[in-house]
Amino acid sequence: MIKFLLTGLFMDKSRSRLPVIVVSIGVMLTVLMHAYITGIMGDTIEMNARFSKGHLKVMTQGYAENMQQIPNDLALTGVSSLLLELKQLFPDIDWSPRIQFGGLVDAPDENGETRSQGPAMGIGINLLAEGSPEAERLNLAGSLVRGTLPRNPGEALLSEAFALKLGVNPGDAVTLLGSTMYGSMTMYNFVVSGTVSTGQEALDRGLIIADIEDIRMALNMEDASGEIVGFFRDGFYDDESAVRIAERFNSSSEGTIDDYAPVIRSLSRQGSMGTYVEMSKTWSLYISMVFVFAMSLVLWNAGLLGGLRRYGEVGLRLAIGEEKGHIYRSMICESIMVGIAGSIVGTALGLLFAWLIQKYGIDISGMVKGSSMMMPTRIRARITPVDFWLGFIPGLISTVIGTMLSGIGIYKRQTASLFKELEV
Repeated sequence: MIKFLLTGLFMDKSRSRLPVIVVSIGVMLTVLMHAYITGIMGDTIEMNARFSKGHLKVMTQGYAENMQQIPNDLALTGVSSLLLELKQLFPDIDWSPRIQFGGLVDAPDENGETRSQGPAMGIGINLLAEGSPEAERLNLAGSLVRGTLPRNPGEALLSEAFALKLGVNPGDAVTLLGSTMYGSMTMYNFVVSGTVSTGQEALDRGLIIADIEDIRMALNMEDASGEIVGFFRDGFYDDESAVRIAERFNSSSEGTIDDYAPVIRSLSRQGSMGTYVEMSKTWSLYISMVFVFAMSLVLWNAGLLGGLRRYGEVGLRLAIGEEKGHIYRSMICESIMVGIAGSIVGTALGLLFAWLIQKYGIDISGMVKGSSMMMPTRIRARITPVDFWLGFIPGLISTVIGTMLSGIGIYKRQTASLFKELEV
């Protein structure tokens, strides 16, 4: 019977084409919308990860316990060998050392005397190392207001608001005053290569970004860094994998009391980010389920109407002696075939469009001018394993249920009534 029904669906285009197209469109929209929502809900997490948290962060135990204070006196040492170890243990993670620091930035006049100064929050990253993704990760080029990115040692970026406050321009010299890793006072000269805008007032009030090697020299942190951030190479945070990696690394030092022992914290274990991760998962699930439910109703009604309009055909089949039960079962089998075909086609199309949005994104840079460091300039979808089967819920189950409900009329209605509909 299945072979016969398949032949009928392929040969009778008027009976199969429209139902398959309707199911395919519904499934495609379901898959695409779920991937889109997953990508949107993850953008806040990704921007926090890129700027400060990382998907994973390696710190000393003492640094991790006082992370908000940025205690560089508890920084990691022997970073070169630690990076090699991390790359061997977790080759799928991109590791980058960073140094966060605070201090005072002094702008001198033509006589070398202090003209203006202000407190600053700084970050040292791999800006000059060949092949480093840090500048791209922070979208420094897109956030540039004046000047250029640092190209030589001794150059630094200031936030535009901070530069205006100090009265400095690209090419001017400034001096960083702070404390070293060992607590002594330090002064280090930089040349302002350019200015950037993050779109966050607290950061723009006093931000300085420089190459990590310059910051190491300034803070007497040779082969040291406050933290090492790690990122999954696909660019998306996976909480389960991150927690698993952290537990694997930390198991070797579990139970030891050493403020300088390195530990790994996943993004969800850093401050309040765990709440954001859980909220992202929850709201993504809620929004996706609402859309799946809506599409299920649409395809359920499509299956219901498709069955009702075939009552004339049912009357003819009853007239030639076919049993009601056989007709009912054959209609369900047909709807299963239509649902499977439409779900496969719709899932493939939905994944194709989701992949295009994931890879190329939707450019919204015109809407976030001046905030491109802390806000995404492209909206991207994110394909997850759920997208490969989610569309079958409305595509197959709802279509079959609609056909089953419409088929109940075969038993409830008299054969004579079905004949009248055939005559019409």
